[in-house]
Amino acid sequence: MNKLILGLAIAVFMVGNVFTSCKSNTEKEADAIENVQEAEENLDNVTNDINNDAITKANDAEWQAYKAEAYKSITENETRIVALKKAMNKSGTTFDANYKKNIDALEERNETLKNKISDYENNQTDWESFKREFNSDMSELGNALKDLTVNNKN
Repeated sequence: MNKLILGLAIAVFMVGNVFTSCKSNTEKEADAIENVQEAEENLDNVTNDINNDAITKANDAEWQAYKAEAYKSITENETRIVALKKAMNKSGTTFDANYKKNIDALEERNETLKNKISDYENNQTDWESFKREFNSDMSELGNALKDLTVNNKN
């Protein structure tokens, strides 16, 4: 009797599975396409959320302090460049054309940084990325100014 009930239960289970899982290949394909589309939409939403979270903006106080410090450094660079030009024009010293080109290039880079900081709008770009790139550019310019004076002190 137990075997008969067990066999009957298994048969009912199998018949139920056959009827519920019978889908044509077209229906299976349509379901798969729909699932892929939903997954792509979810991925796009997650990607947008991540990108929006990654872009941080400077608050006004932080931006004003950073801008003041940047302008201070730019002004110091301008002063150093003017001093280098004056030293180049002193009588009794000889400087080659390459030295003058280097000074002009440094002056141009400093002007570019000045424009970059004045053009930046803290509500439209990634603050951390801007700050990292600007600091790197400013550091490179400072090192180039130091290297120029070190190489020509004789």
